[in-house]
Amino acid sequence: MSTFALKTSIRRFLSLVVASSLTVLSNAYGASFDCKQAKSPDERAICDSRQLSELDVEMSVRYEMLTGLVAMGARGAMQDEQQAWLNMRRKCHSNQACLLSSYRHRIEMLKEDYARLASRGPF
Repeated sequence: MSTFALKTSIRRFLSLVVASSLTVLSNAYGASFDCKQAKSPDERAICDSRQLSELDVEMSVRYEMLTGLVAMGARGAMQDEQQAWLNMRRKCHSNQACLLSSYRHRIEMLKEDYARLASRGPF
């Protein structure tokens, strides 16, 4: 199998995994965290909004998949980036426009990280 065909197969597989995860999790209408434990304004706003909850699940699935694909040393940097993003998200408080923008930006960053990783393949 050529490198291009392998990369294409991996991309398709990961896309199916993300889509399946999103379908299952969005049917539950919940965020990637326990909404019963939500205390901060940003967490409560996410739990109160189907759109934000779905973006939270998508971001979480992408992040978890990506951290599973990188070497141990790169995981620490990714965890630091995720924590920095969570701190920025908290600054949105309950502002839905701010939260939507924050999630869309983070998801785009994770997609770009995956594209960079996939371009180095094969796995």
